[in-house]
Amino acid sequence: MALALHAEGLWKLYESGESVIQAVQDVSLAIESGSMVAIMGPSGCGKTTLLNVLSGIDEPNSGVVIVNGENLYASNDDERTRVRGKHMGFIFQEFNLLPVMTALENVELPLLIQGMSASDARKEATKALTAVGLGDRLEHRPAELSGGQQQRVAIARAVVHRPAIVLCDEPTGNLDAETSASVIQLLRTLCKVGNTTFLIVTHDETIAQQCDSIRRMSDGRFLEALREEE
Repeated sequence: MALALHAEGLWKLYESGESVIQAVQDVSLAIESGSMVAIMGPSGCGKTTLLNVLSGIDEPNSGVVIVNGENLYASNDDERTRVRGKHMGFIFQEFNLLPVMTALENVELPLLIQGMSASDARKEATKALTAVGLGDRLEHRPAELSGGQQQRVAIARAVVHRPAIVLCDEPTGNLDAETSASVIQLLRTLCKVGNTTFLIVTHDETIAQQCDSIRRMSDGRFLEALREEE
């Protein structure tokens, strides 16, 4: 099966005074298209840093990241931005919606930035919002929506351009248990029905257990790699 994302030999180091913090240590990861993968670990284990490196936000000291067959770090910042915009979607704990825009305008914005015509962007945004159950909330602004509805708008925005992979950082962190369950069920549906690929960083074991596989981190490395060296 094709890989949505493939990372090999990732290292991310930070200088802290006279010491060096190895935030990510020789991490490799392969995610098949249409799968849902969770990364778990305690605070400070490196999982958010890894997500930043995989997303192109924070360049690694060494290693490669291939997204839908394209090398994320092969060229300059402009090329990296193009790869991210074309092949990646993002869902965060904070919804990051523009408060002055309607749900429809928030979702169509990334399509307009990529150069899609206004009419086509509106059609695609409407489809995406309908798919997440918000077809009757198109003209509502974020303040007029519940937390769960706002996260659904953020999900629609993340998948509207049909990315190779959607990277999620604690996507239910600001939601109650019932709403969290409905949001994860939505992601599961998008994964199965829409063949959307998700990589989810989470502290929640319940969420992780609904994924196809779980990778656990400790001290900047996957636990499987640690066990192999013992």
